[in-house]
Amino acid sequence: MGEPHAIGIIGLGVISAQYLETLGSHPAVRIATTADLDMERARSVAERYPGCRALSVDELVRDPAVQTVLNLTIPSAHADVALRALAAGRDVFGEKPLAATFEDATDVMARAGNSWVGCAPDTVLGTGVQTARAAVDAGAIGRPLSAVATWVSPGHEAWHPNPDFYYREGGGPLLDMGPYYLTTLFHLLGPVARVTGASSRPRTTRTIASGPRAGEEIPVEIDTHVTGVLEHVGGAVSTVTFSFDAITTQAAPIEVHGESGTLVVPDPNLFEGVVHVRRERGGDGELVTDRAGYENAGRGIGILDRIATGSGARTDGAIALHVLEVMTALGASARDGVRVELTTRPERPPVVPFTPESVWRSS
Repeated sequence: MGEPHAIGIIGLGVISAQYLETLGSHPAVRIATTADLDMERARSVAERYPGCRALSVDELVRDPAVQTVLNLTIPSAHADVALRALAAGRDVFGEKPLAATFEDATDVMARAGNSWVGCAPDTVLGTGVQTARAAVDAGAIGRPLSAVATWVSPGHEAWHPNPDFYYREGGGPLLDMGPYYLTTLFHLLGPVARVTGASSRPRTTRTIASGPRAGEEIPVEIDTHVTGVLEHVGGAVSTVTFSFDAITTQAAPIEVHGESGTLVVPDPNLFEGVVHVRRERGGDGELVTDRAGYENAGRGIGILDRIATGSGARTDGAIALHVLEVMTALGASARDGVRVELTTRPERPPVVPFTPESVWRSS
């Protein structure tokens, strides 16, 4: 093994802890630099890793020691940070979505040059989604005909102390949770050719329920219930629902219906989960044993997959760009009442071979 791959992290909010759990002690990488609007927070994290330095954003992206910038900023800053890193010749791996708008995301990909742009979610590389993908590819349900994806919640203000950005441009249930489900549908059924959407905004304000701002009202600037139909290039049709306006649901996260069975896919926001195939009405169906994916993986596995394979195809920005186009097209369709043709069409990457935790954590 050569020198560890040097990572600079920009944005040290809540999600950064999960990335650091995966990457912080991995032998293939080292946390070289940190940056945050709160410099004390950047210093606090840097002190945990030998040789790590807390820098400004501009200093971090220009630092010659940094090979990959891990962009964990809020969605409205994703494009700006990515473009600064790319201009400095760095690779970039960002939290989802790739950018707050499709136009900004297109600009990011156009300016990548020889650098790699990767994007979350990398939950799709875990055993849950990859086992489901392997089952579909092996013909476990015959030819896939359709899929249903459902995610609902009463809203993140119920638990998040600063939920404002979820209700601004770049937020909402579609851009927040949609990437997990839509990226999974891409891995299972391939790219989408066209979409039709509908959406609503039942409330114009939300009330924060926890933390020091509890009781404060915040404005709602985006639609909070989005549903749509996706027509995949391969012929399957998916129906999707994402909502901050529902208490709960008993629907499976994702079901894929084929000519000879139905595949029940676990929560795509998680890396593991039980995959079932049902061939008749009633019962729990047939359990599909883990046969693909990184075992017990965590956020950051997309960077490790890139280092291990040298390609980064499984979390490439082209997939994130396509998923963002699906989401923005759903919004445009809902607004204009039209069916929208998509312009992007990435190829499905190869399945992740089943990789035990002991293997990926040590190599």
